[in-house]
Amino acid sequence: MDLLNTLVDKGLRRESPTRDEALAVLATSDDDLLDVVAAAGKVRRHWFGRRVKLNYLVNLKSGLCPEDCSYCSQRLGSTAGILKYTWLKPGEASEAAAAGLAGGAKRVCLVASGRGPTDRDVDRVSETIRTIKDQHENVEVCACLGLLSDGQAERLREAGADAYNHNLNTSEATYGDITTTHTYADRVDTVNKAHAAGLSACSGLIAGMGESDEDLVDVVFSLRELDPDSVPVNFLIPFEGTPLAKEWNLTPQRCLRILAMVRFVCPDAEVRIAGGREVHLRSLQPLALNLANSIFLGDYLTSEGQAGKADLEMIADAGFEVEGAEQVTLPEHRAAAAGGCGSHESAGCGSQAEAGCGSHAEAGCGSHEGGGVCGTAPAPEPAAAEARTDLVAVRRRGAGTDLAPNA
Repeated sequence: MDLLNTLVDKGLRRESPTRDEALAVLATSDDDLLDVVAAAGKVRRHWFGRRVKLNYLVNLKSGLCPEDCSYCSQRLGSTAGILKYTWLKPGEASEAAAAGLAGGAKRVCLVASGRGPTDRDVDRVSETIRTIKDQHENVEVCACLGLLSDGQAERLREAGADAYNHNLNTSEATYGDITTTHTYADRVDTVNKAHAAGLSACSGLIAGMGESDEDLVDVVFSLRELDPDSVPVNFLIPFEGTPLAKEWNLTPQRCLRILAMVRFVCPDAEVRIAGGREVHLRSLQPLALNLANSIFLGDYLTSEGQAGKADLEMIADAGFEVEGAEQVTLPEHRAAAAGGCGSHESAGCGSQAEAGCGSHAEAGCGSHEGGGVCGTAPAPEPAAAEARTDLVAVRRRGAGTDLAPNA
């Protein structure tokens, strides 16, 4: 397929596909799916080999969030029966992190619900970061605390944080449909604050909220322009008790196409399969390792994930290897930029200089309404997936409980 050959060539050169090429990936048929995976796999292996980076979540503060993000089980008004607790003490957080690190994780992601941290919260998280780093040599720490105020990113960096996560989640055009208590621009501002402070920016999306192909392409091209070093791809977990509980729009094949599109648009970024892979990829999870080079080990913030042992077996059985603590995740050109923190000047995913080749003016073949491979009719929309509510399990172990974590 000429489209795939073109996308592979562009990916190996770190060149952006056009918007229509990205849309065409999402519109490919099931008959072409393995070809799409193989093509995107060439780009993935060129930049990351067969390594899989393991990340581990520690939910520092769960539930009772004042924001109204429709996808979130911790949102204002959520009736989902999730764990609710206030801040873990630094020692408790370090103990929780130790389980993931023992399982092979090299990055710990410290997450707290809420609109954004107070200065006192930043002090608390800074102490937690120092405690974890004192007890675990070479660990990477990423903080995810919501919207940042001026100076807070710098303080986290001084405490030893390596990265900051704040997802765009969906396109700017539809952002107001899922959240009203803050704006898309607020999120962009926080990612830019992380960049400016010298933190490695981590920003991604959530698929499966009823968005269109155009929305998915819009948010991924916006991410390319923001230039995060890592791009987590979440697949909506439709929690009962949230406004999106009935949104079961994903199939395993659709998830693979989305991951392939993200890889082609952000060829040299760490693409991470995040929440929902067990629910929506199901038995095709191993195939997704050909597209993404990073996953979360074990459980998520408020839901249970696949057993950590099963994650490790899956990686080995698929012919991949767990990335060691001594190995550098990012390609050399990215790791060298601002000490590996993904500055805007780097030539990687999202470089301003390269973003133009995906603009409307240069989209070339077809329009947004077409979306198919040049010269072919667009593929039909995938059928809505069967609601697999049996696969959505509320987390009842690990951080905030007396039970051993899943790692």
